[in-house]
Amino acid sequence: MPATRFICPNGQKVGIAECLRECRQKERCMFLPTLRAVANSLDRGITEPTVTELISGVRETYLKKTTAYSVDPQSALYALHGQAVHTIHENHTEGEILSEVRLKDRITSGKFDLYGKIIDSEEGVLGDLKVTSSYKIMMALGIYKVDVPTGEVYKTGLKKGKPKTRKEFRYDGVRHVWDWAIQLNYYRMLLEKAGFEVKRMFIQALCRDSNLRTAAERGITKPIYIIPINRISDRWLDRYFGKKARLLHDAIQKQQLPPPCSIKENWGGRKCMEYCDARENCPHAQQVAELLQGRAS
Repeated sequence: MPATRFICPNGQKVGIAECLRECRQKERCMFLPTLRAVANSLDRGITEPTVTELISGVRETYLKKTTAYSVDPQSALYALHGQAVHTIHENHTEGEILSEVRLKDRITSGKFDLYGKIIDSEEGVLGDLKVTSSYKIMMALGIYKVDVPTGEVYKTGLKKGKPKTRKEFRYDGVRHVWDWAIQLNYYRMLLEKAGFEVKRMFIQALCRDSNLRTAAERGITKPIYIIPINRISDRWLDRYFGKKARLLHDAIQKQQLPPPCSIKENWGGRKCMEYCDARENCPHAQQVAELLQGRAS
């Protein structure tokens, strides 16, 4: 089921319909049309698990499909940014470009963003639009820093006699594009099953903090980066998504809570603490929160 409650800035929870009808506070935290747009984005009316849902942990998807949960509308604004970017592109796909088409197979469904002559004169190019952080783009590009000797030494202080170094960027690191790669490759597979050839794949990543100092400190100097995505085995994709779809289906049929999300899926516990909308209904997320609170005290 979709989210049923909004979380107010003061931490109170209120039913979404009630919030849209009348605000409990002295004044609204944002414009009413913005809140309506957030509420509308939370329910897409799709019953089968989508590609993006299956990339998430099975427990997270199960809880979001079967339990009532709350959403902070402030935290959902980035999703609206993404939808706006998609709409802008969809209105400029004249010619031999397909956009925002949902395809389905026996396992799942997915809506690709752009397909066709989207980057040059070559046909059959699949593209996906992302609005994301400079940190995510830095990791996707394999950018990292190394200490390089300057040839000088410290003449005073605790480091006296030790060589001085400066930070330099390197661009040959591991590209962390796992989620993007398996998502785009499954869209490719859906397109190919429908009879469309996919020759190349790209992510167009729009950096939402590109004008901030932190972005420059991460080696991100442009607002947009085009990132190539390599092909992944169809057999592997079929097995990976098929297994997760079966686990989700069985959990819903038996009304049985699946195992906790993996370390990769919950970002080493960070998602359990702040970013998973279903965390209020997840015993594991609550245990993680209690553990960290105990350490802090």
